[in-house]
Amino acid sequence: MSKTVGVAGRRPPKPQAARPRHGRTIVALMLREMGSRYGRTPGGYLWAVLEPLGMIVMLAIGFGLLLRNPPLGGSFIMFYATGHLVYTLFLRTNTCVMNALTYSRNLLAYPAVTWIDAVLARFILNVLTDLLVAAVLLFAIMQLVDHRSSLAFGEILAAFGLAALLGAGAGLMNCILMGFFPVWKNVWSIVTRPLFLASGVIWIYEELPSLAQDVLWWNPLVHITGLARDGFYGTYAPQHISFNLMIIPGLIMTALGLLLLRRYHLWVINAR
Repeated sequence: MSKTVGVAGRRPPKPQAARPRHGRTIVALMLREMGSRYGRTPGGYLWAVLEPLGMIVMLAIGFGLLLRNPPLGGSFIMFYATGHLVYTLFLRTNTCVMNALTYSRNLLAYPAVTWIDAVLARFILNVLTDLLVAAVLLFAIMQLVDHRSSLAFGEILAAFGLAALLGAGAGLMNCILMGFFPVWKNVWSIVTRPLFLASGVIWIYEELPSLAQDVLWWNPLVHITGLARDGFYGTYAPQHISFNLMIIPGLIMTALGLLLLRRYHLWVINAR
């Protein structure tokens, strides 16, 4: 006895491979955002370089008037660049991921575009852009100033990778929280305002009083900025760095955020 294989004896068509379709969708979303973020303003991608450069120069000038020497090396600009760029990668990744569903809400009405496509497109574009900007700025600074630094690429890449992971995890959790509690966006904005001062961008851990060390040790960004400077300054050997505290929070938030968005992404999209 033959099996029934479908209407008129034909087997149902095999579904198309999802991986190539998702890849094309992610690339299309990335190109769309590149055009909307940088293509509509004079200078385009030049502003992606000038914005962090301006902040680093202001920090260097301001603290150069107050201090005789930077905490590490011989250049204020180099010192603040090594901390500010990894901090900026975390902050911008968080912002892009937490607003991914809002940014692509209209496109999510199409079956070809899924919530994970929107999140991955913004995450990949932001990380690639910030890494390119960091490479350009650091190379230029090292050519122009007496930085007194030696590069350890393993530590440097690990610091930037962990900053991106932590930013992705925080962004996913914030995306969920904003969907259920719209006021959370304002709360997060207030909570993160002192984060710049508490993340080791303008100081090193060893210079802090013991009480401040005990409190700020629990901030993963303190370990990430310390790891970045360990990669740029051969004479700096931070003892406070904990890889568990850098990796585990990012992994937990990323996994939990993905699971919650998989279940509640429609709720989050419609609630905004």
